Amino acid sequence: MTEALLVIDYSYDFAAPDGRLTAGRPALEIEAALVEKIRNFHEAEKPVFFMMDIHQEEDPHHPETRLFPPHNIAGTEGRELFGRVKDIYEEIKDAGHVFFIDKTRYSAFAGTNLEQLLRERGINSVVLTGLVTDICIMHSAVDAYNRGYRITVPASCVASFNPDGHTFALEHFKNSLGATVE
Repeated sequence: MTEALLVIDYSYDFAAPDGRLTAGRPALEIEAALVEKIRNFHEAEKPVFFMMDIHQEEDPHHPETRLFPPHNIAGTEGRELFGRVKDIYEEIKDAGHVFFIDKTRYSAFAGTNLEQLLRERGINSVVLTGLVTDICIMHSAVDAYNRGYRITVPASCVASFNPDGHTFALEHFKNSLGATVE
């Protein structure tokens, strides 16, 4: 099995205590496990994809403009990787198996070249990490499932600002998508 790690939306706005749409303490609590997972994939020279939400200020055409406060705005600190995840990205970003891809929708697959890059590398299994469990992680998981990928979600590497949504998503991954939740 050839696998890749997806690090989804571990940005300042989603993870920092004062981020615009922060998951707060749960986001901070996954940081160490997430950094360890990134380091393990990097050291094994397995692909690591940093998938980052990007928005334009007050975009009237984007559906999230009506649903959430402005977040991950292009050119702001809010959309930068956060904390030790930012540090490890800076350390490994020039490796040939590390990628940074902008995304404009919840799913890491929607409107990106992620699937092309995975297929080119013979990837058939994805490990989904980051924020937010019941939004971007869930939509990415559903798209991965629909594209035939095996899915693993390390519970220690995902978090949400909605505890009930987080629990629901973890169960959904296992029971509806056949994912491994570890």
